[in-house]
Amino acid sequence: MTGLRERKKLATRKALSDAALRLAVERGLENVTIEDITAAANVALRTFRNYFASKYEAVASIGADRALRIAASLLERPAGEPLWEALTHVVLEHYEGSEQVFSRELMAAIGRVLQTPAMRGEYLKVNLAQQNALAAAIAERTGTDLDADMFPQILAGAVIAASQVAIRRWYAADPPVALRPLLELALRQLASACSGPAGSGGLEPGAPTAADGLRPAGPTAAEGLRPAGPTAPGEDRG
Repeated sequence: MTGLRERKKLATRKALSDAALRLAVERGLENVTIEDITAAANVALRTFRNYFASKYEAVASIGADRALRIAASLLERPAGEPLWEALTHVVLEHYEGSEQVFSRELMAAIGRVLQTPAMRGEYLKVNLAQQNALAAAIAERTGTDLDADMFPQILAGAVIAASQVAIRRWYAADPPVALRPLLELALRQLASACSGPAGSGGLEPGAPTAADGLRPAGPTAAEGLRPAGPTAPGEDRG
């Protein structure tokens, strides 16, 4: 269980990152200062440097912190649950408010923030941190050696990439749409890419997929990714 001191630190970090994003959306990122962020979060200016090196890092940390929560939640899922089901559950669980549809104006403002050159560079670092956190959790859950087996990094990278595609579609959609259905579709299409023809658009509920083999026990799915030996389109590749 997280101690009181740690919970306070996490709450302060979240308050700063939430304030940074809200102000950036309202004013434009270039018009927001660190002083503005600390004032909005009711935090001392010197405290900001204990958490972030820049306002860009503060905005981007929302994604990095979410990845840590997803990774922690993955390890808390029932041991007998198939890995792909567990991954899908925890990813969707931590995109809070993703069922809501926002206005065109708000979505355009979010898009402008996320697409600024400085934020693009910051998100490259965040993406690596997200992948590493999720890969470590996958390795622990499956009993895989993260240094010897590529499978955890491959799967984590694929899940993060699918989520990012959904998010880009979300803030570019006109008319605006909810994020959750896009996330669900992206994850279904990722699963179907391993077991069916390209463009199949997802699988029927309960249909067998390559992801069904991603279970904590048994051979890793990476064994099915080797070039030797043909594989039928519907064959379980792990």
